[in-house]
Amino acid sequence: MPSVSCMCDVVPSLRPFSVPSHCPPRYSLTHRSAQSSRSLNAAGKVALQLARMQESRHRLLTDICAQYQPGVGRRPPSQRQVSRVYVEERSRLLYCEVPKAGCSNWKRVLMVLSGSAASTRDIPHDAAHYENRLPRLSGYSRAGVAERLRSYTKVLFVREPFERLVSAFRDKFESPNSYYHPVFGRAIISRYRANATHAALRSGAGVTFREFVQYLLDVRRPVGMDIHWEPVSQLCSPCFLQFTFIGKFESLERDANFLLRSIGAPANLTFPDFKDRNPLAERTSSSITQKYFSQLNATERQKAFDFYYMDYLMFGYPNSTERAR
Repeated sequence: MPSVSCMCDVVPSLRPFSVPSHCPPRYSLTHRSAQSSRSLNAAGKVALQLARMQESRHRLLTDICAQYQPGVGRRPPSQRQVSRVYVEERSRLLYCEVPKAGCSNWKRVLMVLSGSAASTRDIPHDAAHYENRLPRLSGYSRAGVAERLRSYTKVLFVREPFERLVSAFRDKFESPNSYYHPVFGRAIISRYRANATHAALRSGAGVTFREFVQYLLDVRRPVGMDIHWEPVSQLCSPCFLQFTFIGKFESLERDANFLLRSIGAPANLTFPDFKDRNPLAERTSSSITQKYFSQLNATERQKAFDFYYMDYLMFGYPNSTERAR
C-alpha cells in the first residue's frame, strides 16, 4: 500500500479500528454517495475493506467477552496479564507476543520502530528474541501500565489454533532442540510411551504428535504449559486488554502493513516475509495440519478442539475437528 499524507487515508481510528466520522466523505461508512464510491482508488478500497474487517473482529470479540467474561476489564491488570506485552514507546505501540503467529518478525519490526535496528533484514532470529531490548508492560508502574493500556495502540495477531499447535510441535520436537527435548521430551516419553527405550528416555527426542497431544490434554501434565501452545485467550487476556488491532496469521503481511501505515511508520518499513528458523522446512499449512491430526482418533480431536475452544470462538475460526479427519 502506498504511503499517505493524511491519517484518514488509511482509516486510522484506533479504538477499535474503524472509519472515523471526521474523515472526508469518500471514507465514511455511513455517508458515501455513488459518485464518491466510484472515485475511491484501489488503496482506499483496500483500506476500507480492512477497516471493516477490524470492526467485524472487534464486534465478535466484544460479544464473546460479554458472554463469557463480563466485567473482566474493570479490574486492575495482574502481572501475568501484561507479562507477554512488549512496549514500543516511539510509536506508542503495545504488542502481545503470540508464538507461532509471526512473533519473530513482529519483534524485528518493533526493533526498527524503536531505532535499535536499521532494517528487519539485519536482525537474526536469536537476536530478535534475546537481544531486542524491548521493554515489557509488566516492568512499568501501575500508573504507567494503566496509561499505556488507555492510550497506546494495542496489537494482537492470532492463528488458526490447530495450525499453530502443529507448527509449535514441528519446531520444538522435530528439529534438534537443547531445551524442549530434555525438558519436555523426556517427561512426555516417560509418561505416555509404553516400553520406552533408554535412549529415548535419555535424549527426549522423537516425541510423536499423539504423545504430545496426550501431554497437552492431561490435567496432570508431567511438565507445565508453554507459551508456544498456550491458548491465546489465556496468553494475552484479550477480554481484559481490549486490543485495538486484531490481525491474523492467515493474512499476516496485509494486516501488518495496514497497521504500520495507519500508525505512521516509515514508508520503507514493511512487514518481513522471511523465515530464518528451519528455513528449509515447509511452512505449516492447513494440509500439513490435517495430516498430523489424522493421527488422532475422533475423541482426541474433539478434546483438542475443546482445549482451544475460546480461541476458536473469540477469533472466528471454524471448527477444525471435521477437517482434521
